[in-house]
Amino acid sequence: MLSDQFGRSHNYLRISLTDRCNFRCTYCMPDDRPGAYQWLKGLMTADEIVSIAKVFTDLGVTKIRLTGGEPLVRKDAAEIILRLADLPAKLTLTTNGVLVDEFIPVFKKAGIRSLNLSLDSLERSAFHKIVQRDLFDKVMQNIDLLIADNFHLKLNMVVMKGVNDHEIPAFIELTKDIDIHVRFIEYMPFAGNHWELNKVVSEADVLSQAAAYAPFEKLSDDIHSTARAWRAADHKGTFAVISTMTHPFCGSCNRLRLTADGKMKNCLFSATETDLLSILRSGGNLETAVRENVFGKKAARGGQMEGTLEDIVPEEMKNRSMISIGG
Repeated sequence: MLSDQFGRSHNYLRISLTDRCNFRCTYCMPDDRPGAYQWLKGLMTADEIVSIAKVFTDLGVTKIRLTGGEPLVRKDAAEIILRLADLPAKLTLTTNGVLVDEFIPVFKKAGIRSLNLSLDSLERSAFHKIVQRDLFDKVMQNIDLLIADNFHLKLNMVVMKGVNDHEIPAFIELTKDIDIHVRFIEYMPFAGNHWELNKVVSEADVLSQAAAYAPFEKLSDDIHSTARAWRAADHKGTFAVISTMTHPFCGSCNRLRLTADGKMKNCLFSATETDLLSILRSGGNLETAVRENVFGKKAARGGQMEGTLEDIVPEEMKNRSMISIGG
C-alpha cells in the first residue's frame, strides 16, 4: 500500500492521456491564441502508460481514471483503454462527451459502465462562451445515448459567479426524473486561468440555491469522496459539491496523478513532480520513485494554499495549467 507521511493510503490513480482537447474551456486552457500555450512533448506511449500503471496496481492502486485534455482525442485511446482494462483495477474516465458515441462499444468491452462528463452549462450560448466551440448539440445527444444505455453518469460543472451560477437549479432539476449525478465544482486557481476569488461559488452558495429550488437531504459519503452529496426531495438522481476551495477534503485524500508526459504529482496543487517516464526509459527503479513521491505529499492542497482564500495569490503558485495536469 502507498502511504504518505501523514498515514494516508493511496489507491486511486488518475492518468492523463494527452493535453490535446477539442474544447478550449476558459478555466482550463483560457488562451486560444496561436502559440500562447505550449503543447506537451514526449508523451507516454501506450506501452509506457501500461507499464507505469502496472507498477501502481502492484503497489495497491485499485482504481484508475483516464483524463486529458480530452482523453478520447488520442488516436490510440481505444487500445490504451482495452489494455488497462486487463489490470486489477476499476477503470473509468472523464470526458467532455463529444466523442463518446464512437467509444461506447470500447467502454463495454473494457467493462466501463461509469463515466464523468464535463458539462458547464445547459444553455447553448453560455456553453459556447465557456468551451469556445460549437458542440452543444453533439454533447447533449451523447448524454442521451449514455443514459439510454444505462451508464452511471456524473455531470461535472465548474461553477463560476456571473458565468453559469444561475444554472444551479436547472442542473439539480436534471436529477428529478433521471438517475443522474450532478457535481458542482468550485473554481480553482491554475497557471494562466486568471482565477479571481470573486468568481468562486462556494459550497454554501450552491446549497443556498438548492434550498430555494427544493428541500433536500444529506446522503452518506465514502470516506475518500471528494464530493459531498445530497438528494432533492422526490428526485431520482443526486447532486454534490466538490468544495476544494472552501471546504477541502485533504485529510482523507487517496488520489495520485500521472501527467501525459509521465510526471507524477501527489496532489492536484503539488509544486513538485517526479519524472517517472524518464526513470522508466532509463531502466531505473519506479517503485522506489513512486513511494518517495507519495511519502512527500503535503498535508493539504500541495502546501500552496495555506491561510484564508483572501491570502491566495495565483501568480505566486507553482503549478501547471489544468490542461497539462489532467482533469
